[in-house]
Amino acid sequence: MLLEQIKDPQDIKNLKGEELDMLAGEIRQFLIDKISVTGGHLASNLGVVELTIALYRAFDLPRDKVIWDVGHQSYTHKILSGRRNMFDELRQYGGLSGFPKRKESPYDAFDTGHSSTSVSAGLGMAQGRDLMGDDYAVVSVIGDGALTGGMAYEALNNAARIKKNFIIILNDNNMSISENVGGMSRYLSNIRADAGYNRLKKAVSGVLNRIPFIGEGLVDKISRTKDSIKQLVIPGMLFENMGITYLGPVDGHDVKAMVKIFKEARKMDHAVLVHVNTQKGKGYGPAEKNPSRFHGVEPFDPGTGKPREKKIYPGYTDVFSKELCRLAGQNPHLVALTAAMPDGTGLKAFAKRYPDRFFDVGIAEQHAVTSAAGMAAAGLRPVVAVYSSFLQRGYDQVLHDVCIQDLPVIFVLDRAGLVGSDGETHQGIFDLSYLTSIPNMSVLAPKNLWELRQDLEFAVNRFSHPIAIRYPRGQAYRGLKEFAAPVEYGKGEMLYEGKEVALLAVGSMVSTAEHVREKMKREGYDCTLANGRFIKPVDLELAARLASTHRLIVTLEENVLQGGFGLQVTAYVHEHYPQVKVLNIALPDTYVEQGNISLLRENLKIDSDSVVRTIKTFYRGDAR
Repeated sequence: MLLEQIKDPQDIKNLKGEELDMLAGEIRQFLIDKISVTGGHLASNLGVVELTIALYRAFDLPRDKVIWDVGHQSYTHKILSGRRNMFDELRQYGGLSGFPKRKESPYDAFDTGHSSTSVSAGLGMAQGRDLMGDDYAVVSVIGDGALTGGMAYEALNNAARIKKNFIIILNDNNMSISENVGGMSRYLSNIRADAGYNRLKKAVSGVLNRIPFIGEGLVDKISRTKDSIKQLVIPGMLFENMGITYLGPVDGHDVKAMVKIFKEARKMDHAVLVHVNTQKGKGYGPAEKNPSRFHGVEPFDPGTGKPREKKIYPGYTDVFSKELCRLAGQNPHLVALTAAMPDGTGLKAFAKRYPDRFFDVGIAEQHAVTSAAGMAAAGLRPVVAVYSSFLQRGYDQVLHDVCIQDLPVIFVLDRAGLVGSDGETHQGIFDLSYLTSIPNMSVLAPKNLWELRQDLEFAVNRFSHPIAIRYPRGQAYRGLKEFAAPVEYGKGEMLYEGKEVALLAVGSMVSTAEHVREKMKREGYDCTLANGRFIKPVDLELAARLASTHRLIVTLEENVLQGGFGLQVTAYVHEHYPQVKVLNIALPDTYVEQGNISLLRENLKIDSDSVVRTIKTFYRGDAR
């Protein structure tokens, strides 16, 4: 196999044309074989195999720097940079990250995980290169879907100012995570449709160059004016008008053609964008037919493309999806927004049933939040469904455009808490901290699937201010069904009353606390269990009730400790009940790497067994 002969990244430069095609095929089969076992991002990686090979042939990595936007398409890059033997532990704890990581390899020039960042990072690196007196190439790879993110345009606007080489590669596969939306998608479609542009440019330039004496001057003048051939043929010429030279489009599965155009781009003394057309999921039938479903996959049967394990229903996302559709049937003013994640956030059913009330803004979380604020100001009741870690990108808009005006926007945060295999950039462990810091914002976390329905109904029908509901990834908890106190603003819920030790938990940690209580009871401890339900405002009456009857209060949350639920309770108890001890169970002040969620919970000591040990140690030490 050719792939096994690639011992060093430089080896790829010695392969011949037909060998490159063979290598691409072997890499695709390798990716299918490995990802079918570990899970991971499949379709995006299958689409950039030849593009990555071309980058390795045209540039001198790692001296030259390639920055991958998002980074979920970097698997071939990892294979060619010497990490092929690590793929059995892809996205596992202590194993190979599914995204670029500088600490993992010198070939990873910049850590990525969220979208629309590579042009900014690349431009900064190129400016640093120039000021440091170096001359390596800087290449930012960005997808067409990522161009819906406003940060990409801020970077493009500034890229035109650079006076030395900076290369942007637009990987255009007409798909982001879900189908692309908006004006940029239509603009790129027009460019793709004009397959004859490059042929026409070359033909006209060739004719003009053959005119004696004046030919070369004509070509130069045409290329320098806004009435150039390119301007006439391709509507708008967005990139050229911004001052960035545009090359392409080029076939993203033709290594020879890409190497040629990359080398041409390398010669330019300013910013240049190379437009590369690729097919997401290329080489694997199921992924070609349904690239959205094969964007991020769990382990699957490579023969059929079907998951190895059946999905367990309902997940919290499924519960939200069904309940939102039910509420929308009762309230014609209810609308839903997402940022390129209708499938992941559960809005696909809503979009099908209420297409005029559904808005997918593309990868543009900031715009999603502020447009929702505008809708609320116009009298609608908007629901913004977003992953917890992605809402971080719209923090200023939540604060400035929603909460200052006290507008009734509902934020539904999926994947809150530990997410697992996607690692540091995707763990939703900061939302309680950053949301509770904002005046006028209220935050809820349901203990089970029935409480999620209650919380959503409360937010839609009985609350008229900014509010966020956060829940974890995966199967919805079905325990504690008998406890279903109506949702009252700022009120928690007493579940079991005991003595000495009180467990006060929120969200996903209520089920953990239930297991802690059961295990403590077997060892002779009679623990109280309460569901905080509201993280903001904290139910201080409930906290006072617990503090007046217990020696120790244990708070439990799946969020970092700093700025979270536990410290709010601690501050209140220490001020009003200084004799009562408070023990906070939360995540440490760190970024959490990829890994199985159960393993991460155990390592971070928030699983039930670890919590029991921590409580017993603390309680016994306090008693002495």
